[in-house]
Amino acid sequence: QVQLVESGGGLVRAGGSLRLSCTASGFIFRIFTMGWYRQAPGKQRALVAVISSGGTTNYADSVKGRFTISRDNAKNTVSLQMNTLKPEDTAVYYCNAELPGGFWGQGTQVTVSS
Repeated sequence: QVQLVESGGGLVRAGGSLRLSCTASGFIFRIFTMGWYRQAPGKQRALVAVISSGGTTNYADSVKGRFTISRDNAKNTVSLQMNTLKPEDTAVYYCNAELPGGFWGQGTQVTVSS
């Protein structure tokens, strides 16, 4: 019954912004760390941002100062606000829940044109 559904991806010009959302169900959302990862063409899946149950955040160096992760425990959602997007941000973005064994969403494509 665990499910993570991402939305908000799309095509944007360099310098633009997008906001990704992940809606979770099937587990006690509020007690688990949540994160966003991405996989660019030809590269391994990599951490973008993570937020603990208490709200502590960590970011990849490449997105610090541009991206913000947040969560709304009342709505079982985790979001990623992406500003000042760069072409190198182009990737499939995945929502992750740090449940035993790990759980992932289906991914949402973000494409940033130069």
